[in-house]
Amino acid sequence: MKFGTALLASFFLTATFLSGCQQSSNLPQIGKATQELPKKLQDKMAAKNMEKYSPIVVRVFKEESVVEIWKQTRTGKYDLISTYNICKWSGKLGPKYMEGDRQAPEGFYTIRPSQMNPNSNYYLAFNIGFPNAYDQVNGRTGQHLMVHGACSSSGCYSMSDENIAQIYAFGRDSFKGGQREFQLEAFPFRMTAENMARYRNDPNYKFWTMLKEGYDIFEVTKRPPKVDVCEKRYVFNRNTDGKALTPAGVCPAAIPDSSLETAFASYQKKYDDAFSSAREKKMKAPAPTIQGVEEASLVADWSRKRASGVQVSREPPSLTPASKETPNAPDIAPANAVASKATNPTGKSASTVVPTPKPETGGQSLAEEEAQNSGAPVTPAASETPTKKPFWKLFGG
Repeated sequence: MKFGTALLASFFLTATFLSGCQQSSNLPQIGKATQELPKKLQDKMAAKNMEKYSPIVVRVFKEESVVEIWKQTRTGKYDLISTYNICKWSGKLGPKYMEGDRQAPEGFYTIRPSQMNPNSNYYLAFNIGFPNAYDQVNGRTGQHLMVHGACSSSGCYSMSDENIAQIYAFGRDSFKGGQREFQLEAFPFRMTAENMARYRNDPNYKFWTMLKEGYDIFEVTKRPPKVDVCEKRYVFNRNTDGKALTPAGVCPAAIPDSSLETAFASYQKKYDDAFSSAREKKMKAPAPTIQGVEEASLVADWSRKRASGVQVSREPPSLTPASKETPNAPDIAPANAVASKATNPTGKSASTVVPTPKPETGGQSLAEEEAQNSGAPVTPAASETPTKKPFWKLFGG
């Protein structure tokens, strides 16, 4: 009987992993981590004045479901070299709060060589580095959050095998060229004036405006910002005199960079005008967003019950009604599905959720396997509560 139960559990676990895109890969398994980038991409790099092994920045946009790779040119600035569709990410727009809430992280993360996993059972993967300093000082929990292949996700960003092979190769080559770590910037959406206006009444808006400070620096300078955490929030391009900041400690004063003042002023004026204009227009409905710790706790509790065999709703609970605008993530049950009784899902479902005998803890449905195959440490840099300040001060060194 025990053997039959174990066999059934194995089937459910496998079904959960494969329920996303149901991808069957024709890519090679041997030497997958050492594949060269396609010649077409190498030619494109040469045309953009990029060295093969120059540094990179990875930008993730949830609502648009894309990952961008930006690569340093010989001028020192970064240029977009490639864009990849995300096959699947779980949860809603908004940050990850706790283990089991199914949220994919948002924020600024640091990827080092030890976080790269060439032996992943999800073709290739790298650990995002959650929780970083900002997450930790704000009491956020979770582990083993990945960008990986296999088109299946619970708290991770999942790519097709072909796409993760190229993303992995970009990271690998940058390390070969001497880059010690690259920045991964995960945003809920492109932080344009129009999108910020769409979400101006969302409970996550304060957090998102803090992320936007770093977003704007990259948009203006085409260089990744220096990210730190102090006063429990992210700060950017602060002069720390080489000293590490304390995540809960006092932030150093922002010193304006006069060379960027004109560029920033022009950028800010365009943004303000576009924001004011967007508020007067009819905009598409916002995508579903997580409603803070309260909803995260409900989803985490749902995950625990589901893992222990308690009958629960097919989709995770939600504190808000279903939205007309659904990003490329599993559908969310409406507010009345918070009850622990099983209910039929409303609307179309992006993936079938099958009860499993193991807890779903962010990216933890693949936690044990990925942890064994990659000893990825979790140590990046960076924290919340933005203070209003002239935009040009964000560039202060």
